[in-house]
Amino acid sequence: VHTACSSALVAAHLARHALLRGECDVALVSGVNLMLSNVLSQVFGQAGMLSPQARCRTFAEGADGYVRAETCATLVLQRSNCKMLVAQPYACITGTALNQDGRTNGLTAPNQDSQADVINAALADAGLGPDDVAYVECHGTGTSLGDAIEVQGLNSVFAGRTRPLPVGSVKTNIGHAEAAAGLVSLVKASKALHEHRVPPHL
Repeated sequence: VHTACSSALVAAHLARHALLRGECDVALVSGVNLMLSNVLSQVFGQAGMLSPQARCRTFAEGADGYVRAETCATLVLQRSNCKMLVAQPYACITGTALNQDGRTNGLTAPNQDSQADVINAALADAGLGPDDVAYVECHGTGTSLGDAIEVQGLNSVFAGRTRPLPVGSVKTNIGHAEAAAGLVSLVKASKALHEHRVPPHL
């Protein structure tokens, strides 16, 4: 699956639907990002996407870009009634959704309306409402434009909540894993659910 930063997360969505349709009992979903050449780093640097401070400062006032990360993440997905259950699951994925981002003014600028639409669709798929969500793991690349648009999209979905909503981004911890980024975020969110504790947002 090749959908830029969402590649591995889209693969997880497709795997979940294959499980729900009974096409398989267990699915392995992996995302890998390796920097085998400096060409992309040069291109992203020239485009002003990389942080000159070599830190991903998501949601910070001084956010100035991201750092690239090499990563391999793998999840084992299975139906809850699967007889091949080999370990206690970390988390249950109750809903997923995907859409096209629509018109934007660049790779680092998401579309606020599309972001809100896909969150609402995932909530509907899970049978949940905005008040049922305890934490949001954001894409949060550490760009002043992209982060602001992402938060505005969240606000349009969660503005009517009766309690605060913590948000974070694993990119402050490890950097931007690019094609594997979404799966790394899912690993972090699963770990947070399993341990009842959100890892610190640096």
